[in-house]
Amino acid sequence: MTLTIAPRVRTLVLLFLAVTGALLAGAGPASAHAALTGSDPAQGVVVDKAPTQVSLTFSEQVALSDDALRVLDPKGKRVDSGKPANLSGTTYAVRLHSGLPDGTYTVTYQVVSADSHPVSGAYTFSVGAPSQTTVSVDRPAAGGGVVGWLYGFGRYLSYAGFIVLVGGACFVLACWPRGSGVRAVQRLVVSGWVTLTAATLGLLLLRGSYTGSGKAGDIFDLNLLGEVLQTKTGAALVSRLLLLAAAALFIAVLFGAYDKREDDEKRDLTFGLAVGGTVVAAGLAASWAMAEHASTGLQPGIAMPVDIVHLLAVAAWLGGLVTLLVALYRTPADTPVGAAAVRRFSTVAFGSVVALVLTGVYQSWRQLGAWSAFTDTTYGQLLLVKIGLVALLVGVAWISRRWTARLSDTEAAGTAVKPRDDEVREADEADGQDAGEGAEKKEPAGVRTGSGSASASTSATATGSVTGSLTGSAAGPATGPATGESAAGTKASAADDTERAAQLARQRTAVDTARQKRLRDADPDRHGLRRSVLAEAGVAVVLLAVTTVLTQTEPGRTEQEAKAATSSSSASSASSATDPGSSGALTLDMPFDTGGKDGKGVVSVDLDPARVGANEMHVYVERANGRGFDVPEVKIAFTLTAKDIGPLPVVPDRITTGHWAASGVQLPMAGDWKIAVTVRTSDVDQVTVSKNAQIG
Repeated sequence: MTLTIAPRVRTLVLLFLAVTGALLAGAGPASAHAALTGSDPAQGVVVDKAPTQVSLTFSEQVALSDDALRVLDPKGKRVDSGKPANLSGTTYAVRLHSGLPDGTYTVTYQVVSADSHPVSGAYTFSVGAPSQTTVSVDRPAAGGGVVGWLYGFGRYLSYAGFIVLVGGACFVLACWPRGSGVRAVQRLVVSGWVTLTAATLGLLLLRGSYTGSGKAGDIFDLNLLGEVLQTKTGAALVSRLLLLAAAALFIAVLFGAYDKREDDEKRDLTFGLAVGGTVVAAGLAASWAMAEHASTGLQPGIAMPVDIVHLLAVAAWLGGLVTLLVALYRTPADTPVGAAAVRRFSTVAFGSVVALVLTGVYQSWRQLGAWSAFTDTTYGQLLLVKIGLVALLVGVAWISRRWTARLSDTEAAGTAVKPRDDEVREADEADGQDAGEGAEKKEPAGVRTGSGSASASTSATATGSVTGSLTGSAAGPATGPATGESAAGTKASAADDTERAAQLARQRTAVDTARQKRLRDADPDRHGLRRSVLAEAGVAVVLLAVTTVLTQTEPGRTEQEAKAATSSSSASSASSATDPGSSGALTLDMPFDTGGKDGKGVVSVDLDPARVGANEMHVYVERANGRGFDVPEVKIAFTLTAKDIGPLPVVPDRITTGHWAASGVQLPMAGDWKIAVTVRTSDVDQVTVSKNAQIG
């Protein structure tokens, strides 16, 4: 049996591979979603006395291994001791050896952000005065290399499998129940299940190396796999596999018991399958929402359900579109997908697009935070590309809707364009003649079809009889060899007949396939609909690739915060170069209790570079469990009692839940400043806590 692939299908496959390869290759390893927003000592700073610890502050909570934070002296020797610890919220520290000599020290880090993506980096600071350093950071970039590419490709396949699985089942149940008996549709949905299952298993194996060493040899490390299973991402992948087992049962019922029932009986089973399928599909979507972007940052309690709805809408639209394409191209002519099914899918697609727009607007606001992020960040630029592709897809869908309307009008009027009987007969006769001529050319010598074969057989029999008679007359009873030859000839003839029957069966199949294709192509409305749906599928392939890269890209809000922190560190570094005795970044942690319900927490004030002049200030308000505390108001006041200066009020801007910031905080003189923080947790409950800090 020879497997043939239609040119249109080959085009889609090549487009899929080209776009995926180009986008994933360009994604790069710096697609992490947690950014370093502060450090103590700061990047490039020169301190006069060796610190006792190094602390790093990220834009969100991260997971650390025992080797996540390292500090190296100028000769490359490690000077950190013990395991990294979480000081408060998103600030982590590692202690240093005492009595460090002067010189330049290198800090390296490799962590995993709360939304499952690895992030790594390095920076330097100096004690006393800068010096030469021989340190070369030998760690591979987190999430890069071959393993990173494979992981990204696996994510693409998992999204594609989910869309085909959920969208195909939705199309059959909601739009075309007769499609449950169409072999091409069955194969499509099952292939979606197989793809999602294989991709999930692959991601589970790749995860340890992806977030760690990045080496291909660690993919099958069972110790790493055990560590992955204890993480949030590992639990999500295992949950997805369990839900896929339930999905397999759903598919068996959909293409088994459901298909065998009559149309009236199917209605009773449709409701149960719809409810069960929705639960399984929502669970599969939640395995992404609970482990990635939506699970961290601003308003995760709202963002996760919104993300689930977004994924289900994508699957219903694009997965249904792929199923419709298969139905239009691969369904037999005697059971075509009708205009009624296409109209129902058009309604489902319209509802999906509305859900996508609403959820997409919320997600864009949550991930960008400002209009400038559309053009100033990589995430925003990719989002603009995605919006453009969605608009293009909607435009092509409008064309498909017009073809659907024309097809409906044609079917309603009963004037569908069909070949006349005489045309079909002539075409079949032409196909039969072509097939017969091909068979004659392919048959070996001595084998003929039709009457020629019978004549040859008759002649051979007659010749054998005459020969036997002559031999018998001349040689008497010596008839054994002739009888053996006759039996051998009979066996050869039977073998030839079997081969000829198989060949004729293949010819009939080819003729029938050509006839069905001719019948499908004879209707111009259906032909136009197939072409427009094919164009939609091509755009959808590119859209899915862009979306996959978008999920691996640092959100615009986080990227802008990281840029602000970098510029602040650069200013601090420049200041320290001219004044080595100036202070570095300052962090103050102050517990508070407003006295009301849910009024306890910790407020942390980060002041950088903690010197005379302009300073960058970040305030973090957290609950006792380390989660962000969404308080309505935070106010800061600076007082230098010795010089009778202040209080100088500062009202920071709210960045995200539990995170407030202010730039350009002016401190006019050096000295022992009192920093007072007022935290309000309700309309009536508030408290002021304070600490003193030395400002250089």
